[in-house]
Amino acid sequence: MPYDAPPEMRDLSLAEIAELVAARKLPPVEQWSPAAESDSYMRIAADGRWYHQDGLISRPAMVRLFASVLRREDDGRYALVTPFEKQWIEVEDAPLLAVEVKSEGSGEQRRLAFRLNTDELVVCGADRPLVLRGSVDEPRPYLGLWRGLEARIERSVYYDLVELALAEQGEAGEDGAGLPIWSDGTCFRLDRISAA
Repeated sequence: MPYDAPPEMRDLSLAEIAELVAARKLPPVEQWSPAAESDSYMRIAADGRWYHQDGLISRPAMVRLFASVLRREDDGRYALVTPFEKQWIEVEDAPLLAVEVKSEGSGEQRRLAFRLNTDELVVCGADRPLVLRGSVDEPRPYLGLWRGLEARIERSVYYDLVELALAEQGEAGEDGAGLPIWSDGTCFRLDRISAA
């Protein structure tokens, strides 16, 4: 079955991106509770590359397929889940990467959309939050997703977010107010490290 990648984010409005996100149907993995469990012998490296028995999975369509049935369990482990079997998968950091951001609006009216390394589009908001971990000197930003998953926001994308927040701060004449950035009615802080 051929894969049709979504259009380039730069050619879409945030309203069009939100429609694409709403139309996307992921398998109902959260509803499946298979009795059979095994090891997938798969690993997702910190750089977002997927491996099977230490061999790189180089076909993007395979990565997208596996990502569509991935979830994080209550105990923190990751699994590929079908109605018949759960296969454990090692994840070194976050299973997905946010590789591009698009912003529309400003202040409390701003909306941010991200493209993941699997070509999924995600609108950031209360149910898809920005979270900052690491340290002040080395922040590690993440985007909350579905099924307990997260996408690590690539450094260049994080810098784009910081530039947006700084530009808005300068326009408002605020100095020393930290680095807030809004998306879909929720304020996120780019200067505060989360506890967990």
